[in-house]
Amino acid sequence: MTSDIRLAFEHPSARAEAAGQPSRPPDRISLRDHVVEADIGAFQQERGGNQRLAFNVVVEVAPPAERIDDDVDKILSYDTITEAIAHELAEERLNLLETLAERIADRILHAPQALRVFVRIEKLDRGPGALGVEIVRARGEVPPAAADADDVPHPRVVHLANAAIAADTLAALLDALEAAGQPAILCVGPHDAPVPQTGHAMTQRRIDLLAIEQNAWVLAARDPRCVVVATRTELDWAMKHGQISVWAPSKIVLDAVDGPSASPREAGALSAWFAELIQATELVVVGDAPPETDLATRALALGEMP
Repeated sequence: MTSDIRLAFEHPSARAEAAGQPSRPPDRISLRDHVVEADIGAFQQERGGNQRLAFNVVVEVAPPAERIDDDVDKILSYDTITEAIAHELAEERLNLLETLAERIADRILHAPQALRVFVRIEKLDRGPGALGVEIVRARGEVPPAAADADDVPHPRVVHLANAAIAADTLAALLDALEAAGQPAILCVGPHDAPVPQTGHAMTQRRIDLLAIEQNAWVLAARDPRCVVVATRTELDWAMKHGQISVWAPSKIVLDAVDGPSASPREAGALSAWFAELIQATELVVVGDAPPETDLATRALALGEMP
């Protein structure tokens, strides 16, 4: 077995030691065999339940510019690694280990002492062995840090009852939303046609979400300004570029670590959960009002805007 092949299956610490040796090798801190349970994976059978993930991380750090003097504030803490893992697992449900590894590496490399990071993540419950990925990232290779919360637009979420979708005043409502100059995201409930009933909670949830998305496309057909979007990335782009979005909820709801407790059939409650998630300035209701929420909720006549 060649050294390259052998190293491919070695622990990240061995990979780190073999990957280039400057005149003064960097110091390293490591986290080995850190096992966490998480809901992750692209396959249907992986959704809705946790599986064990094993994390092995090595971080090369810059030599201290001064004596450490046993001061924890002068070194890169192990908590930087474990907190990066916990933060990214809690942020949203992910399909790919590759995405999770990239985000963990990015978060660690924004620590001022970190020079290079080796991240290996393995699924322990998907087969007879451990299935995983390993990445190596260095300072300067990672993209800029994500925008601060203050840089993210805070939209107005507008819940449209089915009567509002069909009303002749829809165009006037959209005109008013555009004129307001604030990002707007439209939410709808399920269509009025009967929705199939399965008697099975997980499949029924998906069917109910699809009924909402069908109604979103009905709204999109009524006015080209209503663009159906499903991901947070699309929503952020739309808000920054003045596009009116119609929320298709399946992906965000199913991927949420702490999803809505209400059924998708309770459309008002789902819109309220989404408005809170997206940090909306207000939830406006056009037509039938959903239950009161912690946000400023107002029921408006069809086509009327504040």
